[in-house]
Amino acid sequence: MKVVFASTPDQEQKIQELIRKFYSNVFPLFFTDDDIREFEQQKILHTSTRHFEYFGTLKEAYQVIAGLQTLMAILESRQMNDKYEMIFAKNVQILQEFGLSFPFAYSHFCGERMPRNNLFSVYTKAANEMLV
Repeated sequence: MKVVFASTPDQEQKIQELIRKFYSNVFPLFFTDDDIREFEQQKILHTSTRHFEYFGTLKEAYQVIAGLQTLMAILESRQMNDKYEMIFAKNVQILQEFGLSFPFAYSHFCGERMPRNNLFSVYTKAANEMLV
């Protein structure tokens, strides 16, 4: 008999939160709003109930969380370094094993970033919010 622990709703929420951060913090650094809108239509990093069945155990959910966090850390670093290319590829593979679409290679992110001061994207989180 083998005992496994199911993923928790908190883990599922964390995965959703990380995916939202990809769309609001990472993709706008490298792609235009039109590109990002296309990613949404192509369901890149899209999750459904079926996906949570794939990573339904604690171990699998943590693998997905760690993969997303690792990719985010690499892509948000100030300078892209070739020493991270293998780590990037390994984490993309982990996401794809669990059915998450991330069809990018390391080279997609090695070009010039969009300058932050010229960055007005509907996907980026507002610098401040005013409740009305």
